[in-house]
Amino acid sequence: MSAVVRVGVGVLIRDPLHPGKIFAGLRRNSHGSGTLALPGGHLEMYESWVECAIRETLEETGLHIGNLRFGHVTNDIMKESGKHYVTIFMMGEVITVEDAENDHGDGAGVNVVRNAQLRPMNLEPHKCDGWDSYSWEELRRFASFSSKSATDHPDHTMENDASEGEGEAGRIILFGPLLKLVEEAPSNVVDFITNTPNQHDL
Repeated sequence: MSAVVRVGVGVLIRDPLHPGKIFAGLRRNSHGSGTLALPGGHLEMYESWVECAIRETLEETGLHIGNLRFGHVTNDIMKESGKHYVTIFMMGEVITVEDAENDHGDGAGVNVVRNAQLRPMNLEPHKCDGWDSYSWEELRRFASFSSKSATDHPDHTMENDASEGEGEAGRIILFGPLLKLVEEAPSNVVDFITNTPNQHDL
């Protein structure tokens, strides 16, 4: 068991082809295996939150993102697996050519990106089963089941209750930090997911 509290960054990325949804994927071969999680990872030494969000998203999905801003932070204590994280949630958009060229220095490190794809690729299949996009209502429904699963099986971790990303009756359960984010439902995050972005937001 590590005595060090680690910092993770989760990235809420709006699906540009399906307004009102964000990308998430099923974890593999790590704590929380089989649960639904956002793109993201560990904050590296001397790295800003924005830099971490951009790097992890590119490494995991191939997506270039910009207009990064802070969303929320959760304190994630995982006693069953001997882990403790502080998770910083960042919110951002997929960069199109127009988005990048229209940036005027406030895009949090955005550079011009040519031929940027709009759909995530599964670039780390050993860590993720694949990416899809989900609405806030879907995440709330998954959270309801995830919370019930943890209550009904207090001696099991979320990953033990998940089987290939699905719990009982084929219901998806959420990775701990994402579950806490959905349960806390900060208004800025809910608005980010549910509202279609205006052109000036890109």
